[in-house]
Amino acid sequence: MINNISDSIRYVGVDDTDLQLFENQYPVPKGISYNSYIIIDSKIVLFDTVERDFGDEWLAKIRLELGDRTPDYLIVHHMEPDHSSNIVRALDEFPEMTLIATKQAINMLPQFFGDYNFDGRTMAVKDGDTLPVGDHEIVFSTAPMVHWPEVLVSYEKSEKVLFTADAFGKFGSTEYDDDWVSEARRYYINIVGKYGVQTQNLLKKLSGLEARVIAPLHGPVLKGDLSKYISLYDTWSSYKPETDGVMVAYASVYGGTKQCALEFADILRAKGVENVVTFDLCCQELSEAVSQAFRMSTLVIASVTYDASLFPPMYHFLHHLKMKNYRNRRVAIIENGSWAPVAGKLMTEAMSALPDIEIVPPMITIKSRMNDSTRKAMNQLAEAIVIDGKVSD
Repeated sequence: MINNISDSIRYVGVDDTDLQLFENQYPVPKGISYNSYIIIDSKIVLFDTVERDFGDEWLAKIRLELGDRTPDYLIVHHMEPDHSSNIVRALDEFPEMTLIATKQAINMLPQFFGDYNFDGRTMAVKDGDTLPVGDHEIVFSTAPMVHWPEVLVSYEKSEKVLFTADAFGKFGSTEYDDDWVSEARRYYINIVGKYGVQTQNLLKKLSGLEARVIAPLHGPVLKGDLSKYISLYDTWSSYKPETDGVMVAYASVYGGTKQCALEFADILRAKGVENVVTFDLCCQELSEAVSQAFRMSTLVIASVTYDASLFPPMYHFLHHLKMKNYRNRRVAIIENGSWAPVAGKLMTEAMSALPDIEIVPPMITIKSRMNDSTRKAMNQLAEAIVIDGKVSD
């Protein structure tokens, strides 16, 4: 996929198809892109650098676009190393270039680059500052805690392009022209999801701008009707369910809890719930589990008791939900324990501590395996969840 925006706004980013774990924790089977752009006008503006190991490829792309010309400005939207690692190399390569960033980002430079001398090479910008570079003019907006405190976004007025830092990014290299939503959701919920209020603030700040293009730091350039992407970001960052449906997440040792969870999912489908997903927390990717929990309006959690506590896969799942500010959902609970089940109590405590969580009774207790009494309780719980095939209030 070519991410060029126009004849004068060019893409010089790179794909990392060998990366296994983004931020050393999130699997990226289709890699990741590190996006960088150039505006070519009477002045030349370079937007962001790329991850350290791709400096040669990145600089070669810049030279190919510019020929004998050199950038006048380097705008740094975000100081995370996958976007900032080549700042010093770029400043050395282009000694007349000025680095533009927020004051917070400029203060961070010594943390990453030691005693490098930035004197006279930087310019701090704040909300509403502008940079005319010929026929193009850039307007700056700060975006604190989306998802670091120093984040900057830029708007180019003539071509109506929003450069959004990590916002609107997705997992996957640009060579994959696949569905945007699923990997953008997984990216947002796990990377930025804790900062919904701050993302809402940014959306409100940008709402008065007429944007034709969104150019993020990861994933494809978004063009055409942008309302779909903005609407999803509004939903995700306001912690509203994206889909009226149920996620059944289970953690099972010998299969008893799994059997109950899968049968409960079938009961929900039989009662008319169209959107039911099941998730095995022991063998499926945790970041996708968190993403799906945020997508659905109702969550069913089923766990075996383990060492008089929660089975670790369920514990880690609930911990990540808390970290990402999970809220505004209905939650039902299924526990298992062969002699002293406590998983239900612990899951109830964990979920009840989160904002605007409704625990749907009855809690189901299994002693090793399901029986007729368990199935009766499962039908009662399903009836409490489902009203006319819907699971939302």
